[in-house]
Amino acid sequence: MSVRELVVLGTASQVPTRHRNHNGYLLRWDGEGILFDPGEGTQRQMLRAGVAAHDLNRICVTHFHGDHSLGLAGVIQRINLDRVPHEITAHYPRSGQRFFERLRYATAYRETVALTEVPVAADGPLAVTPAYTLDARRLSHPVESYGYRLTEPDGRRMLPERLAAHGITGPDVGRIQRDGSLGGVALDEVSEVRRGQRFAFVMDTRLCEGVHALAEGSDLLVIESTFLDEDETLATDHGHLTAGQAARVARDAGVRHLVLTHFSQRYSDPEEFERQARAAGYAGELTVARDLTRVPVPKRR
Repeated sequence: MSVRELVVLGTASQVPTRHRNHNGYLLRWDGEGILFDPGEGTQRQMLRAGVAAHDLNRICVTHFHGDHSLGLAGVIQRINLDRVPHEITAHYPRSGQRFFERLRYATAYRETVALTEVPVAADGPLAVTPAYTLDARRLSHPVESYGYRLTEPDGRRMLPERLAAHGITGPDVGRIQRDGSLGGVALDEVSEVRRGQRFAFVMDTRLCEGVHALAEGSDLLVIESTFLDEDETLATDHGHLTAGQAARVARDAGVRHLVLTHFSQRYSDPEEFERQARAAGYAGELTVARDLTRVPVPKRR
């Protein structure tokens, strides 16, 4: 059975707290697992969430601040310890190559798994598979940072009433899907486009073009909201977003489910992030992330 869901492994910015681990997010997309921004402690959070090294196929790092990358050393060594049988691909800003290498080889261990490095140097596609296209877009942070977007190819939905009107039944349905026409009837006449699902991951950044491009039309948007709106100046100075800013991005982009995360330790009431997001006009599904939360990708309309 295909599963498309976000597994939240950690939600703290800069430093962990008693209730929040450093960042870490796993996207399950059918048979693949994409791990985003493994901060310190991610390996243990994976254990708590029931996520195995074998579940990972890609690792995507937005930037090389410690709360987004210090867990790489442990995760990579665990992948090798468990002898994951498939290739793992790692994406990260090319400008941080030296940091990735230091983390990958932080201590001695035996390499048993093929880990392919595909660093990011510009906006555009990183991987194109039958199941999705993975793109990166530059963000605005004191160090080079990229957000990621996963887009499923559009498909087609067959319309039973139109098929019946043209007398198309049984094996002929498969034939018209495969060939594009049957007996003078075009596929467009008996089907409609089924829009592919879209997932976006936006971490440490100010408002910028990349944020809006990544969020546009997303079914599920995971986005940082480090600060509350009253600290907007502080957020901008440090290259971050507020809850209201993140929510307005989601509202304007038509996001169906918004996940706010990466919270500063200065705030004790997480519900205030939801209140400010709603006050900013976002009316869709909304999750204020907690460690070990699971968020399903919304079903197609």
